[in-house]
Amino acid sequence: MYGTVLSTTSPTPSLVRLVLGGPGLAGFAGPGPDGDTDAYVNIAIPPAGAPYTAPFDPDEVKATHPREWWPVRRRYTVRAWDAARGELTLDVVVHGTEGVAGPWARAARPGDLLVLTGPGSGYRPDPTAAWHLMVGDESALPAIAASLEAVPAGVPVVVRLLCDGPDHELALSSPGALDLQWIHRTGGAADTTALAEAVAALRFSEGRVHAFVHGEAEEIRAVRRHLLGERGLERGDMSCSPYWRRTMTDEAWRAVKRDFVAAMDADLP
Repeated sequence: MYGTVLSTTSPTPSLVRLVLGGPGLAGFAGPGPDGDTDAYVNIAIPPAGAPYTAPFDPDEVKATHPREWWPVRRRYTVRAWDAARGELTLDVVVHGTEGVAGPWARAARPGDLLVLTGPGSGYRPDPTAAWHLMVGDESALPAIAASLEAVPAGVPVVVRLLCDGPDHELALSSPGALDLQWIHRTGGAADTTALAEAVAALRFSEGRVHAFVHGEAEEIRAVRRHLLGERGLERGDMSCSPYWRRTMTDEAWRAVKRDFVAAMDADLP
């Protein structure tokens, strides 16, 4: 399956919004109005100089080409799916010229093709929860933005988001009673603890909370440890995933992520 780039915009200096459409998305089963709000697709980007072009079958490429020509796989949250128009919106975080998907997105132009599979998913704000907590950074912003739109009217939802500064903030809205705070990095050592400290400073509401905690590995681990160990959240009431890790490339992080998650799970009995 593949999408044709229809438009690209930059909602913030570090975010590229791709709108994909075209016949290559025929049969795409995007999340419906009541679907999971963290739905994601796996995109496949060929390395520079690859002897093939999109559209391609990633499995066929792996079967017929040496490893150095295999496409690089990355996972991105579906920001929006317009089934009537057949248009898929993805928000891609770009950190300079490093990585694979970010630079591809920054250079993308209408008519370019992006090969993808999915979607997969696993989270939607629980309508029976008394209130909601959503915590993350730019990498979690698309999922949090989509999730906010699914919070029932009037239900409290507390959001703490870490970013590089005011220019990196996005306008967010929700039918719920939104308590949103942006936390800005300063470039110092305190950046690594700012998110966990913001969550620790919260005064929790009464009743069961449903939490979504995604972002940088060590920051998310600290938030998770606090919520489970000190706030007494049940594991089943929290969606938690380390999307990336500071000082590591995507490839290096993917190589150790499984072990990191196992260690994180073992933090608390």
